[in-house]
Amino acid sequence: MPYPRITPTLLVLALSAAFPVPAALAQEAPAADAKKDVNQLQAVIVTGSRRAENLKDVPQSISAIKSEELDVYNASGQDIRALAGKVPSLNIESDYGRTFPRFYVRGLGNTDFDMNASQPVGLVYDDVVQESIALKGFPVFDMEQVELLRGPQGTLFGRNSPAGVMKFDSAKPTKRLEGYANLGFGRWNAMNLEAAVNAPVNSELSLRVAGLVQRQDDRVHNPLAATGSATADLEGYNDKAIRVQALYKTSGFEGLFKVQARDYKGTATTFRANIIKQGTNELVDGYNDSYYPTDGYNSQTLKSSEVSARLRWDFDGVSLYSITAHDQAKFYSRGDVDGGFGPNNGVSGPDYGSQKANIPFDSQTADGIPYLRQTTQEFRLQSNTGDPLQWIAGLYYFNEKLQVDSFNYDSFSAGDPQNGYAVQHQEAKSWAGFGNIKYAVTPELKVTAGLRYTHDQKDFDAARTQTPFGGANVGPLTANPKASNWSWDLGANYALDKATSLFARVATGYRAPSIQGRVLFGDTISIGNAEKVLSVEAGFKADLLDNTARISGTVFKYRVKDMQLTAGSGSVNQNRLVNAAKAEGQGFEIDAQAIIARDWRTTLGLSYNDTEIKDPNLFVRACGAPCTVLNPLVAGFPASDKIVSINGNPLPRAPKLVWNWTLKYSTELAGGELTVLTDWAYKDKYDMFLYKAVEYTAKSALEGGLRVGYGWANGKYEVAAYGRNITDHRQVVAAIDFNNLTGIVNEPRSYGVQFKASF
Repeated sequence: MPYPRITPTLLVLALSAAFPVPAALAQEAPAADAKKDVNQLQAVIVTGSRRAENLKDVPQSISAIKSEELDVYNASGQDIRALAGKVPSLNIESDYGRTFPRFYVRGLGNTDFDMNASQPVGLVYDDVVQESIALKGFPVFDMEQVELLRGPQGTLFGRNSPAGVMKFDSAKPTKRLEGYANLGFGRWNAMNLEAAVNAPVNSELSLRVAGLVQRQDDRVHNPLAATGSATADLEGYNDKAIRVQALYKTSGFEGLFKVQARDYKGTATTFRANIIKQGTNELVDGYNDSYYPTDGYNSQTLKSSEVSARLRWDFDGVSLYSITAHDQAKFYSRGDVDGGFGPNNGVSGPDYGSQKANIPFDSQTADGIPYLRQTTQEFRLQSNTGDPLQWIAGLYYFNEKLQVDSFNYDSFSAGDPQNGYAVQHQEAKSWAGFGNIKYAVTPELKVTAGLRYTHDQKDFDAARTQTPFGGANVGPLTANPKASNWSWDLGANYALDKATSLFARVATGYRAPSIQGRVLFGDTISIGNAEKVLSVEAGFKADLLDNTARISGTVFKYRVKDMQLTAGSGSVNQNRLVNAAKAEGQGFEIDAQAIIARDWRTTLGLSYNDTEIKDPNLFVRACGAPCTVLNPLVAGFPASDKIVSINGNPLPRAPKLVWNWTLKYSTELAGGELTVLTDWAYKDKYDMFLYKAVEYTAKSALEGGLRVGYGWANGKYEVAAYGRNITDHRQVVAAIDFNNLTGIVNEPRSYGVQFKASF
């Protein structure tokens, strides 16, 4: 007997149609799918379980972003941060601009800005883990799909993924001669070019070459640069990346070989002094986006490369996989962290209106990674039959070596000479054995189970050989933390009928010990002990109304023990790692898409993440800058030290409510197709730091985009105009809390045109 339709899902779809929203990114590609069949949504195939499966059959919360949606952001020059909020429970930010992205899933992330910082969200690019911050921001272009795997991924992906995994899969070589070029021009002389060519060499070998060039002129001017003692213009960039792949395939063997590289030159994030109106979280009166008086220099460069080989041998009933990769990178970033000028002879600034600047000390620093090498190897044996029992078994090895340099500069001497230097060295090794089974108890009920053993070890040293403003040097200081962990997960998926499935999952995750050795301004190092998370989630996935609508919903709850957090040091440019006894989170996610009518499509993503730090014995030092602290001061410490309890606070950079919505209209016009797409994303307010302060609470934000395009010749050509942040919403999104109300603002409105040609 057929099962009735689920009324709540229809209600959500009705709401999504009534309130146009941006998750077109979530699970289906509007433009391409519309041409395949304008009457139905296409099935979503994901590979987060290391198997190609229909999304409805996977017992965990996953969202997929197709390549067509990514084209919208690349054409407008946006980087990987553009994916923030485009699917439920995902946030991405950076204090370094277009490099060093930090990922947050369900509120779990890490605000650490040091060069060897670890994150609880794993990033896997073409089956290769990208551990270092110098690798995580590799441009997203010529992609097949991006998947967000929420919750602990402690078995198949292993270490440092207790919050989830971002999985990027580039387009692979095929047997067709084809290619495209997508060229865009925008505000501030922005130019964005993405191109790819796919060529079969013979019946066994195919090649694919893809590249990306993104550049923009400086849009911020420094009026103090006339003296020649500071960088004159900022916020420009020149970002280039290339990927070359070769696919060799014979009977029983497949080899995919890849070389990719990135070369980035630009400026670091502009930290703007005195732009937060004291006692509020508003921009100060008189703020001017293009006005940035600073007495420091600013530059940023990044070069990275990877070579990898993904091999597969097919035997009777089983396949053997080998994934080998070697990555390397060099990174350098210098900026005026105090965000203004002075104090020189008692004068500092800039001033805005009635709010005088009071920069207590200058802070012009640089950090770099002159040496990074990462080698990974995975062997995986996997069943390839159609039997009810499917299994995976594998071994994994990770080795990373890096050096971190930190510099300080004297802003008040001619040429801003270096007056401080510290160095860190770290070698991280990890190995793991893992297994996973999936068993079809009945055609409707499938259960999965996974287990992984991981061992991590780090060898670390740090020393300060040139102390800013004189004084004793430090080090070398050493640390050798190690940890082992068993991670596991259990899941079940039950098909109510052909269109609807229910799922439940219990999983654990683990993050290896971390080290903070920023000794340029401190005499000690700190170690974050290994953290462990237990998560429970349950939900449903349904295709509705004859495959013209789709919805999924998940409720979840997790608990993190010994959670690694990053605490500032008040009036000093310094971080330290601390472990909270426990942190908890709970919430829900809704992901929906619908064909409203033949020419109209909409998507809706909604997530609610309620997080809380639970440790009555964990105290941190609040802001050194003048700010309004909301947490109670801890008795027994001088009030001037601003020592506060953070017990009960939410996790930093973790907005509770996030939603996204898209509405797309497509119609035939003059032998071609006219397309209008609008997308909107809302992010709730959040705390920028572990403690609460009025000035350092980011406001809620709603940003929208609009794109109007016309395609002809069966989709071979398209011209379009676009706008991002079309309302030009401006606010402080991050801050430096040890100096004078220094903030980082969101990206201003941008607009432009693009042309795409395919063959």
